[in-house]
Amino acid sequence: MAKQKIAVTVDSVVFCNSNNKFKVLLIKRKNDPFKEQWALPGGFVEEDEDLETAAKRELKEETGVKVASMEQVQAFGKPGRDPRGRTISIAFLSRIFCEEELTAADDASEARWFNIEKLHGMDLAFDHDEIINVAQQFL
Repeated sequence: MAKQKIAVTVDSVVFCNSNNKFKVLLIKRKNDPFKEQWALPGGFVEEDEDLETAAKRELKEETGVKVASMEQVQAFGKPGRDPRGRTISIAFLSRIFCEEELTAADDASEARWFNIEKLHGMDLAFDHDEIINVAQQFL
């Protein structure tokens, strides 16, 4: 049997409630694939890292946001979801206050809150629109 090369990533869906409108935290990607496109904060899990720890680390590295707790939502692994190769992403959900200060760094050139209603029609990287839709069901 051929050895599989499958990468594991984590994505953070961070929601906040501002004036009874839900917002989601997105980053603008600094690198390919999907350079300059909006995406969820996330990235590759390190060899000796727990999934939730990886999600918290990537979130902090890319947006400056620290969260105490996250809820695992679902795994996303459709072939072709990442042009770099076979990748399975575990999505995590957090709810925080919108006043949280955002600081884009690492793989992110920008970090910003978006009203969920305004996401429709936006071309997000990877399958992140699907991940956000699934996470919304958890609210």
